[in-house]
Formats: sequence, structure tokens, C-alpha cells
Amino acid sequence: MTRLTSQRQIEKILVVGAGIGGLVAAAALARTGAQVTVLEAHVYPGGCAGTFYHQGYRFDAGATLAGGFYPGGPMELVARATGVSSWQGKPAEPAMIVHLPGGQAVERLSDNRRSDKYQRAFGPQGRSFFQWQERTADLLWSLATRLPSWPPQTIRQTINLVKDGSSWLLEQASIRDLGALLRDAGQPVAARLKNAPSQLRLFIDAQLLISAQTTSAHANALYGAAALDLPRRGVLHLEGGMGRIATELAGAVQRNGGKVLYRQEVNKIILPNGNPARVQTRQGEQFEADLVIANLPLENIVRLVERGNSSWRSSNSELPADGWGAFVVYLGVDEAAIPNSIALHHQIVLREPLGEGNTVFLSISPAWDASRAPRHRRAITLSTHTDLRPWWQLFEQDRQSYEARVRQYTNRLLDAAEVALPGLRQAVDIVLPGTPITFQRFTRRARGWVGGYPQTSLFRAQKPRLHPSLWMVGDSIFPGQSAAAVALGGLRVAADILTEHQITPQGERQLILPHSTLESEPTSELFI
Repeated sequence: MTRLTSQRQIEKILVVGAGIGGLVAAAALARTGAQVTVLEAHVYPGGCAGTFYHQGYRFDAGATLAGGFYPGGPMELVARATGVSSWQGKPAEPAMIVHLPGGQAVERLSDNRRSDKYQRAFGPQGRSFFQWQERTADLLWSLATRLPSWPPQTIRQTINLVKDGSSWLLEQASIRDLGALLRDAGQPVAARLKNAPSQLRLFIDAQLLISAQTTSAHANALYGAAALDLPRRGVLHLEGGMGRIATELAGAVQRNGGKVLYRQEVNKIILPNGNPARVQTRQGEQFEADLVIANLPLENIVRLVERGNSSWRSSNSELPADGWGAFVVYLGVDEAAIPNSIALHHQIVLREPLGEGNTVFLSISPAWDASRAPRHRRAITLSTHTDLRPWWQLFEQDRQSYEARVRQYTNRLLDAAEVALPGLRQAVDIVLPGTPITFQRFTRRARGWVGGYPQTSLFRAQKPRLHPSLWMVGDSIFPGQSAAAVALGGLRVAADILTEHQITPQGERQLILPHSTLESEPTSELFI
């Protein structure tokens, strides 16, 4: 086992939160020989990408679509860096069906039929838009898997970023590509939709909302192209649900010599001028570490640090004004209401403005996965984007109106779901709604904010190094939202920590992503 050697010796690392980003960083660093302990407030890992048990069902809590599971892709790199032997699941084809107003249904496919499908659905502009999107996304995902330190925080990171970026451009991009990338870096996706049919624009806006947290008028074109690509990049139905990712990673942490401790809610992070740092839990336990990695939104981190360090302040810790919450309904359903050949992910677009029950994402547990529901039943998760403020205002000031709003939104989501599954209401035996207040309670995310920052700029991602002894991971850092993206972000932070604390200049990438891995033939055995 390779030991960490550093200019400032790093032996003990604490990870606060067992989300995917934190578990990836923990497992990768434990594999290099660090003493890693993960502290999780809940009784299971995964956070918003976890799967919880209720009355015989296993429901995906928030995130329901798992992508990046393809040879050479993000989740293969994560598996190799952390020691995960396989991701147990089956491919999803189509990845999803998008239902537009007027009865039009458009499949999101990963095979060669997709270009013709887009042309039939949206005409020549549909084909040309997705040709641009896929070429741009190919370039950007190839860059993201190099774990760039974006945005850079040190001179060394800047130098490495320039080197990596230059080699990436020489290997992957043409002069024409470079010109297009430079233009798109400063413009929204809408610049690629000029004079587009209204149905195409609505389709793109709806897909961007669930992948980039904003619409084409605001989403940065480069980020938007990569975000729109997720259905094309190895979507799996994971055995046991979305939480399978976190469960596998937690197991990898332990196999690599680390610890994962549950029911350990951290309420204070103490960062003295020297080492070690200390973390205190609500139960009064204290843990010392040379380094703390917080798998939390910045506002949560700032609260924890300010409790332990009265002089510590952050100038950029408030929730974004354009950030979203989620309203979710978990359903237990008679399997007779679900056609045998139906796709298991659907986005239903009823009308504009998007969100607030006008757009709904529906995910169905696979018939082959008996662990997700009682016999002859299926688990379904419905979700819609929602403004945080009205929920909190009613919850704090008018509880009766809050409960009425819960019922209203539950009915909206059930009505929308019947577009994909007619007669669904009559087949339901469990209806379990969740609001932003629910998400704050169970995930500890401040105000129930989910999905990370709306990707309106390449510079909007948070910088992960907050203090010499404190780093952050999760959907607030590059490359952002989705299981694949936060997993790459966790690898990136692990590599950056090794960069900062290891004598060998390029050793960190070799430890996290060995050259033998990158140069060898990728294998599909990881995806079973």
C-alpha cells in the first residue's frame, strides 16, 4: 500500500457526509494509505442519491437516473480508483421518454437510432442541434475524466490545468472545435437554438432543467451540452436502487481500511491555526484529523465552521437566489398498472413555466428487482422542481396552508404521471409526499436546496479548498450535478489533496488514476 508522503504530513482524514462525492474521495484516499473516517448523520449512505426503506418498499430518495456507466467513463474510473469490483445493474434503453404537450413522446437513446429519432421529432434543426451537442459533450467529458482542477486555486493547479488542457486540445480537438468551444464558453445554449421549433426548445429546456438546473436562455452552452449528454452515456438500472452506488462505495472505504460511522451528525468543525482539526458530533464525540472533507453545501459548511471558530466568516455562503428545491411523491403501485415493455424513466412536460408540477420526472423500479417492492408491487418516485421560499414561509407561519399545498402538489404530480401511466391512481397503495422541509430533515441540506448551482457560467462552481485543513465535495464543485459528475468531483478533490501534500509532482494522478488504467482496454465486466 502506498503511503501518503507530504510537505505537511497527512495521516488522518475525516469526511463529513456519506454522499457519493464524499465516499469516492474517502475510498480513493483510503486506498493510498490514509486513515479515513466517514461520519454520516443518517442510518444509510447516499444522501439525495440514497435509497430508503418504507413499508416493504425501497424508494430512491431524490436522484433516480444513474449515468456514466460505460467503458472508460466516469463510473469505471471511479471503480478502478476506489476498488469497486462491479456496479450491479442492467442497461436502460431507452434511457427515458420525454412526453411533450400535444401527445408527442421522444425517446432518449444511446444507440445509432437517436439521430433519426430527433429528426423525425423536430426536423432538420433537431438533428443539427444534437450533432453539435454530442460533439461538444464528447470533448468535454474527455476533459472531465482527466480530473481538471477547475477553477484553479493555486499556481501549481493553474500550471497543471494549462498542461492538461493543452494536451487534451492537441489529442482531441481540431482548430474548428477550438473556435466553437471558445464561442460557446461565453454564450447560453439558446444561441444554438436560434429559430428552433417551439417543441425542440421546450424539449431542451425541460432536459436542461433536470440536468443543469436552468433553461436554455441561461445555461452555459458548454456545460449544457455535457449535461444534456447523460442519457447517452451508460444509464443503468441499479439493483437495489440508486443507493447501490453509495453502498458499494461505503464498502470500498471499509475494504481499503477506512471507517464509515452512521448516526454521527456533525454540529461543529474546529479549524485551529495549527493541526489537527477537530470535528464534534451532536452526541458530544470529538474526532481529530489532519484534514476534513465536507460533503455538504457551502452554507452548511459555513454554519459548522462558525460554531467552532467565532472569527471565521465566508463572504459567499448564502443559498443561490435561483437555486431549486424538490417536491417528491413516493408511490407503492400494483405492477398490473405498469406495461411490461415500458421505459422506466419518464419526463412529463405539461406546460410552461417549467417546474411546480408542470414538469414531472417519473422513475419506476424494475420488474426484475425484487428487492425494491413487495411481490406484485413496484416502487415509483415522482419529482418536480419547486421554489424553496413558499414552502418555508407556509411551514413556519401557516401550517394548515402548508399541508394544503402538500395535497395540491401531490395531486398535480399524480395527474402528470397518468400521462405516462394511465390509470395509475387506482393502482396506488402508498402515497408518501416530500417537500424541501423533508429534504432538509433527512439530508441536512440547508433549506432543502438540491441539485447544486444552476449552471449559468463556467465560473459558478465553488472552489473546493476552503482552508488548508478543509475541503468540500458534492454538487457545488466542478463538474456539478449527477452521480457521475459528483463522483468525478470526489476523485478530483482526492487528487488535489495528494497534489498539495505529496512530494512527487505528478504522483497524485498516478495514485488516483494509474497510467495502466488509462491506457489499458476498458472492460464491461464492471457493469453487470
